[in-house]
Amino acid sequence: MFVDLLSDTVTRPTEGMLRAMMKAEVGDDVFGEDPTVNALEAKCAEMFGHEAALFCPSGTMSNQIALRVHTRPLDEVICDEMSHIYQYEVGGYAVNSGLALQLLRTPNGILSADLVEAAIRPRYDWLPRSALVVVENTCNRGGGSVYPLETLCQIRAVCQKHGLLLHIDGARIFNALVACGGTAAQVGVLADSLSVCLSKGLGAPVGSVLIGSRAFITEARRVRKVMGGGMRQAGYLAAAGIYALEHHIERLHEDHLHAQQLAKALAEMPWVERITSPETNIVMFDLKPPLTAAIFLEKLLEHGVRAASFGPRTVRLVTHLNVSPEGVKHAIKTFCRLRF
Repeated sequence: MFVDLLSDTVTRPTEGMLRAMMKAEVGDDVFGEDPTVNALEAKCAEMFGHEAALFCPSGTMSNQIALRVHTRPLDEVICDEMSHIYQYEVGGYAVNSGLALQLLRTPNGILSADLVEAAIRPRYDWLPRSALVVVENTCNRGGGSVYPLETLCQIRAVCQKHGLLLHIDGARIFNALVACGGTAAQVGVLADSLSVCLSKGLGAPVGSVLIGSRAFITEARRVRKVMGGGMRQAGYLAAAGIYALEHHIERLHEDHLHAQQLAKALAEMPWVERITSPETNIVMFDLKPPLTAAIFLEKLLEHGVRAASFGPRTVRLVTHLNVSPEGVKHAIKTFCRLRF
């Protein structure tokens, strides 16, 4: 048996999703004429309580578009040092938008309103202008950590008080909602924009949706075009996203349960030094020295289990819709067999 815990981006479309894709009605989305793309965008906007949305090829592009539209060169974005826009988007904030980042440090990637407020720059000529706050919910490097709704409300209040905008990088926002019990509309109303990834926990093959006001999305379409994100008959991909939103949200609790089972087993392993208790579908743990992540992952793969390195001794496991209960059992049995 092979169990792929590398990421929730490795999923394959389900049979139902493939049928929906093949039946999709399509047109040229650059001209706004793809009815399935239009339906996906309308659906996402309504879910999160906003006016409009934009289908993008990736979460990185949707985040980068948001940064570009919300800011101007020499502005500064406040975010956690674990944030995706800093860690995994190739410095795009500088290249695409001429921005600086002010990186805050928290144990799990979850900012507080007090930290945000303390980070806002005074208006001096020699300082960048604080303009935008970005929060990642859930936070990948934080082990799938979740922003409580109350914390988001407090951050929103600080942003409004000081004239800053708020973007939520919601790559795994539905994992967060399933974990905390909130609704998409409750979160959406707090943000000036959100990016929602369809190709992670929801299991679609491609795509992210950027959500915001009509004026914001009108400008976002122009920025998407200059970034090369204007797709043509994209409805085949949008159909997968619609199917995912209609069929794959409620089942996310299964992935969270599987992550908890893996974490419980790992906590008993003699070669584990520290483990983060998973809130969602990500398990992050540190290995006891001198064991390295590279050696551990090689041994793990020999037993048919794949995972990712997140540091010299840090390993990440991610559960998803292609990880079955039998796969979880196989992974746990593998942990028990390993000797270092």
